[in-house]
Amino acid sequence: MSIFCYQCQETARNVGCTVRGVCGKDDQVAAMQDLTIYLLKGLSLWGVRAKALGLSDPAADVFVAEALFATITNVNFDPTRFVTLAHRALVHRDALKARVVEASQKAGVSLAESLPEMATWQPVKGDLAELEAKGREVGVMSNPALNEDVRSLRWLIIYGLKGLAAYTDHAHVLGYNDPAIYALMQEALALITNDAASADDLVAMTLKVGQTGVTAMALLDQANTTTYGHPEPTQVNIGVKPGPAILISGHDLRDLDELLQQTAGKGVNVYTHGEMLPANAYPAFKKYPHLVGNYGGSWWRQDKEFEAFGGAILMTTNCLVPPKPSYIGRLFTTGLVGWPGVAHIPDRVDGQQKDFSAVIATALESASPQELETGTIPIGYARHAVLSVADKVIAAIQAGAVKRFVVMAGCDGRHRTREYFTDVAQALPHDSIILTAGCAKYRYNKLGLGDIGGIPRVLDAGQCNDSYSLVAVALALAQALNVPSVNDLPIEYDIAWYEQKAVLVLLALLSLGVKKIRLGPTLPAFLSPNVAKVLVEKFDLRPTTTVEADVAAIVAGQ
Repeated sequence: MSIFCYQCQETARNVGCTVRGVCGKDDQVAAMQDLTIYLLKGLSLWGVRAKALGLSDPAADVFVAEALFATITNVNFDPTRFVTLAHRALVHRDALKARVVEASQKAGVSLAESLPEMATWQPVKGDLAELEAKGREVGVMSNPALNEDVRSLRWLIIYGLKGLAAYTDHAHVLGYNDPAIYALMQEALALITNDAASADDLVAMTLKVGQTGVTAMALLDQANTTTYGHPEPTQVNIGVKPGPAILISGHDLRDLDELLQQTAGKGVNVYTHGEMLPANAYPAFKKYPHLVGNYGGSWWRQDKEFEAFGGAILMTTNCLVPPKPSYIGRLFTTGLVGWPGVAHIPDRVDGQQKDFSAVIATALESASPQELETGTIPIGYARHAVLSVADKVIAAIQAGAVKRFVVMAGCDGRHRTREYFTDVAQALPHDSIILTAGCAKYRYNKLGLGDIGGIPRVLDAGQCNDSYSLVAVALALAQALNVPSVNDLPIEYDIAWYEQKAVLVLLALLSLGVKKIRLGPTLPAFLSPNVAKVLVEKFDLRPTTTVEADVAAIVAGQ
């Protein structure tokens, strides 16, 4: 095997990519990502010891989240960027080690126990070739004798942590941090290096990652809404306007904010794409008349949509797919995103904004975008908007006008099997309301499913980053309807997953005790049969089946 990776839903044969990632990453990038995880484990071993001695290192804490985020599917494909991450990991690790050794000596604490290699390994040259070679030794299958259930649980934890890191990093960019979240990341990474940790220990940590995920999503919700206001119900234009343009994709709202400030008055229209669509509902962004709407749909269509757009394109976070030569010259990355040869906008320095002048200059040289569609779509139904009309929602439930809520959040992807989610949305009876967040909505948000007494039948809470809204709405409805738990509500869960942020959302729901979650279009390949069995037996986790069978079960509340 050149690589082994099974972190995303599209992994080859639902077993694992072994030659090249379906996402487009080659064996070199795969090895560097494996090395990054390996070094983060070593850093975390010292981080846990530091915290036990009362030592803190906020810069190392933030770095762990950033580096984990960089390894999420479709974020960074540039091996040289991972070289930089590897060296930063070693610097943080060794600085923590020195402080722990010094503090331990002063406190008379023994450090006699042996530590795993990742806590002490040092490269000789530290170049790409050496780091890549090490990465090939430390991947998922580095110990073929490891019990498959232990491996499954360890990687379930790692993939949950990657999602947790993404949400945490987004909050950090806006100045919001929670030391307990960073501590949990390192605690979990340290645990999975411990061969004495039992399956029960790993299961407990899995749920702890989910619980912390709820905390992180709430923190990000606070960061977004405090900074940009609460999203408002909004009809977003999906057509085009004449004039030079920039298309911004990904999830980073601060990048959009700074881009809008820098393009104001310059004759450049700005369009959102993919998971940036929900930004059009924030009051802070509505004041910019040159934010003219959303262009295109889900991330996996970007090769055709970016080509048709014709203007400058800014990718702020995942999900990047291998760019075509026809538009690679007008594509820019920023943040943790990377592709070899693509112009990268550097991070902020000393509190200053990022410099998007190169993006703007490219846009000014472009013609108007090619129109793909016309009309508008409704967005902006995050927790504040929904709960502000909670009395109407509850009245509709009590009157029987609304009999079922169906949470169809999560990710979109290329598989034809994902047409299942479109078909389910169309087949649901008209007394059902879909609650959604994430790019899964592109499977049904343009179907025109109507409304129930003025309540749209598709309530779009926003990005996958906004999944907390769905949790908040469910908890508020349970309280208002005076039922013991969310499992007693007329809510069903039909979740689409693709990458690791969706894994974290799943763990968050499980940690809240939510049961009867349907997950598709396949169960994750990293769940061993025994681990999958535990999730099925304890939480009634279910694979999606046929549209007819699942809709019938949803309607019956089964």
